[in-house]
Amino acid sequence: MGDITTIGLDLAKSVFQVHAVDEMGSVVMRKRLRRSQVLAFFAEIPPCLIGLEACATAHHWARELIALGLVSATSGIAVPKKGAVLKP
Repeated sequence: MGDITTIGLDLAKSVFQVHAVDEMGSVVMRKRLRRSQVLAFFAEIPPCLIGLEACATAHHWARELIALGLVSATSGIAVPKKGAVLKP
């Protein structure tokens, strides 16, 4: 397993799901986080691509993750349209 290059974050009311993969698409981590644990978790993660589901709080969480410095020239935060299917 390699370093995390992409994280999918499933947003929810109280329990969030993190799915992280390396550049080969191999699963590096699957983790459940309570709302209070999300920012502390991402503060420990190196910059990578973060995909968020399209929902009412996606922009809030995108701003919080950007404030942590998780966006660099080689990474970004993707907020797809509701129901969109992202292909690697």
